[in-house]
Amino acid sequence: MPHPKHKISKQRKNKRRTHYKAEAPTTGVDQTTGEAHLMHRAHWSEDKLMYRGKTVLERVQK
Repeated sequence: MPHPKHKISKQRKNKRRTHYKAEAPTTGVDQTTGEAHLMHRAHWSEDKLMYRGKTVLERVQK
């Protein structure tokens, strides 16, 4: 069997073996506000925390 001439670094080996590839995150459009946001994540819109078109939390003004 052939043997490598030089040691392959851990960093180089791990970069090759990873399943994570640099790509743009998937975005969706909110049903009620029409704003773009990350899929499966709550997002702030007009002092309200929205998730799947519903208000989850409202920001308290101090």
